[in-house]
Amino acid sequence: MAAAQLTSAASSISTKGFVSFDGLRASKAVNVSSFSPLKQNGLSLRSFRGLVVKAATTVAPKYTSLKPLGDRVLVKIKTAEEKTSGGILLPTTAQSKSQGGEVVAVGEGRTVGSNKVDISVKTGTQVVYSKYAGTEVEFNGENHLILKEDDIVGILDTDDIKDMQPLNDRVLIKVAEAEEKTAGGLYLTDASKEKPSIGTVVAVGPGSLDEEGNRKPLSVAAGNTVLYSKYAGNDFKGSDGSNYIALRASDVMAVLS
Repeated sequence: MAAAQLTSAASSISTKGFVSFDGLRASKAVNVSSFSPLKQNGLSLRSFRGLVVKAATTVAPKYTSLKPLGDRVLVKIKTAEEKTSGGILLPTTAQSKSQGGEVVAVGEGRTVGSNKVDISVKTGTQVVYSKYAGTEVEFNGENHLILKEDDIVGILDTDDIKDMQPLNDRVLIKVAEAEEKTAGGLYLTDASKEKPSIGTVVAVGPGSLDEEGNRKPLSVAAGNTVLYSKYAGNDFKGSDGSNYIALRASDVMAVLS
């Protein structure tokens, strides 16, 4: 009986019945071309075409300034690549989500113990941040991200990830190449190759803060070959095709020699 009532109610929904919220808009939208009709107990549920899923909050034009508070940073998101290196146009669904941008405003910092700790990045700095960090905002017609300073992985002044300078307790590692063969000499397909968790440290951050706000040097250094947690950090592709990963020093489990 309950199922029949739900079916009846669902079949009566129309796109005209949706309420419009003018104050909630987004800079990014995922277009869903259609939903296939569903049938239940012989009744067809209406298809919805052109449904737009909103992804970010828009700041109204009457607000001309956005000042982050505390240890937060406002980053203008770098536009995602629309073409491959060979010049082929990418559809929106194939464009990778940007993880970089320019710092346009910073908070006043935070207090750790008895010390005042300033934000370690300045306006104009090009940074790389964690993939799912922060809150997306459209401000002055451009896409921005408000995030905590600790969500910034490093500073990158070039287009090659190998040049990134990690921040805080982050470590940049060049991932070792996956084994091409089994112990018995059989070649492995790309799908069957095990994801490596060994690599060489390329650069390290200045360390995390202790309870008094002083930096604690990391226990690994550039040049170390390390074993790290398999599913930690953020993966990147270098300009030469090499794989890199940026993770916290606490995700490094051992130094190999």
